Amino acid sequence: MKSTSLLAGLALGFGLIAGAVAQPAATGITVDGAWARASVQGQKASGAFMKLTSKEATRLVAVSTPVAGVAEVHEMKMEGDVMKMRALPGLDLPAGQTVELKPGGYHVMLMDLKAPLAKGTSVPLTLTFKDAKGADSKLEIQVPVATAAPGAMPGMGGGMAGHKH
Repeated sequence: MKSTSLLAGLALGFGLIAGAVAQPAATGITVDGAWARASVQGQKASGAFMKLTSKEATRLVAVSTPVAGVAEVHEMKMEGDVMKMRALPGLDLPAGQTVELKPGGYHVMLMDLKAPLAKGTSVPLTLTFKDAKGADSKLEIQVPVATAAPGAMPGMGGGMAGHKH
């Protein structure tokens, strides 16, 4: 009986981890390594990150979630010596290529948070895509909330890689 509960616990734990990976839907899009950055009381914005791979050329055109008043695809990039962030009307996903949404690059900006995003919980995101023919499709995923990307070394998240104390 003890081994049954251990297996059930492992299956449940794997289910939580697997929740970050959406299997290819009718859209032919795979989401890998998704996570949202934990926030604290009073913090009104956070980010969500993931790797998107599409079988066919498509475009991520919208993101929505009940945990934030506004969810947008943003880009961060250096202009001269200044880091700029701006909302994008869409993000192209070339056929068969993985596009990574990560801190310091493309990401989903979650603004006007309705409550703090607590580490260890998950948030629902609905991704809306438009294919080359103009057809819309939606993909709903559960994104785990963490302080760093899955598999990242502690202290290495948030652009601190290579930082010496």
